[in-house]
Amino acid sequence: MLRNLKVTLLMTSVFACAPLFAQQQPQAAPAKDSPHKLGPLNVSMSWRFRTEAWDFFQPPQGQNAYGFEHSLLKIGIGQKTEAFEWLLEGAADGIVDLPPSAVQPAPLGQLGLGATYYAANGSDRNIASGFLKQAYIGFKLPAKGKAKLGRFTFLDGAEVQPKDKTLATLVNTRIAQRLIGDFSFSAVQRSFDGVQLGLNAGNSNFTLFGARPAEGVYQVQGMDELNINLFYGSFTLPVTTKNNAGELRVFAIGYMDDRAGVLKTDNRTAAVRTADTGQIRIGTYGADYVHVLHTDREGQFDFLGWGAFQNGGWGVQTQKAEAFVGELGWQPPVHRINPWFSAGYSYGSGDSNSTDNIHGTFFQIMPTPRPYDRFPFYNMMNNDDFYGSAAFRLPHALAVRSELHALRLASPKDLWYGGGGAFQGNTFGYTGRPSGGARSLANVWDASLDVPLGHGFSITTYYAYAWGKTVIANIFPGGPNGQFGYVETNFRF
Repeated sequence: MLRNLKVTLLMTSVFACAPLFAQQQPQAAPAKDSPHKLGPLNVSMSWRFRTEAWDFFQPPQGQNAYGFEHSLLKIGIGQKTEAFEWLLEGAADGIVDLPPSAVQPAPLGQLGLGATYYAANGSDRNIASGFLKQAYIGFKLPAKGKAKLGRFTFLDGAEVQPKDKTLATLVNTRIAQRLIGDFSFSAVQRSFDGVQLGLNAGNSNFTLFGARPAEGVYQVQGMDELNINLFYGSFTLPVTTKNNAGELRVFAIGYMDDRAGVLKTDNRTAAVRTADTGQIRIGTYGADYVHVLHTDREGQFDFLGWGAFQNGGWGVQTQKAEAFVGELGWQPPVHRINPWFSAGYSYGSGDSNSTDNIHGTFFQIMPTPRPYDRFPFYNMMNNDDFYGSAAFRLPHALAVRSELHALRLASPKDLWYGGGGAFQGNTFGYTGRPSGGARSLANVWDASLDVPLGHGFSITTYYAYAWGKTVIANIFPGGPNGQFGYVETNFRF
């Protein structure tokens, strides 16, 4: 399987010519491209094509090794002045060659994202659609305020763009989208219908956001709203001195899921979960702080802390959960390769008793999991993640990044969770597999290479290998190890 995966990626790279997401590489935020003009209007276009190769953990039955392709084209037209802006953006997406036998009964479940796309789109192997991705107006308010109304994307933690480039990179890649995001890695992505208000008071920022998410993510039809209400509020304060740059954010999120007949994913028995038709009403409260220290001789040092706790109702159960992240980084003054080393720990609580009235699993709401879980078979729910990374910015703007993760479940009495939140009316949005009473999940190593080609083109290649441990071995006796890779091209105009 390893040979087949490498051959697939090599053949795909012949056809690739451009790409990727800035959040996957901790490097200085690039300058914004100048808009293309059509008279007084701004015109934009982006096209992404990706071939994915999967060699999922080996089940006793089903298709765990396969490849598939997907494309996302977005065209936008709008106008922006100091006092007013508007944007209309349409999207056309397509997914082909999905595996027909990669969806298996529990506990095997969906064998990689090819199976997820297949199940989310009516068990069709080849699908395509078009929808309105963004349609909003924005205008200036008194007292340095701004408002946005309509359909748009929203990333929690990205309300303020720090002036310090290193700090901006950390916020964009290690803080933003942990709980609310556009799921930009997925084939379809996510939008929100609602309103966003921002107020700058001195150096600080207040942001309020209320919306209903649209469909999409894994489902090619992304037009309709979900019966979910999402509310967000934050206060952001920069902390800057001569050699230091920092940012503090305090936030709160309200999540209300009113979809009828959707079976919740948790560690209770199927009969108990089916009988629980109560809605989900969760409040999430947290804060994060990111700091960068610039020195003349030792390079740059950085650290960050992120934490949140939850209360409310999970159907008939009471929600009580928490999560936190700590990370340290160092950029030694080595020119030409510009290394950046970091190490950290991420924790999301799990439920330790499936029969009581408490739901203790941290609920990750509607995030973009990809920046934090680059091999997408896990997320932040019921998870302990000890990790380290090394990134290099090479000549000609080449960027290399490699990560190593040691994963285990926070509670052996809870599930091994995957997914990134609700995306269609009849699917919960998170999946879970039994732990078998074990905690050890997997060790994961990966590497990526980003190559900008100029004229709006770029290309990315990615490869990951997972050594499955006890939890995975209990479910996949044919082989607990898995691989994932892709080649992606992007063009932006």
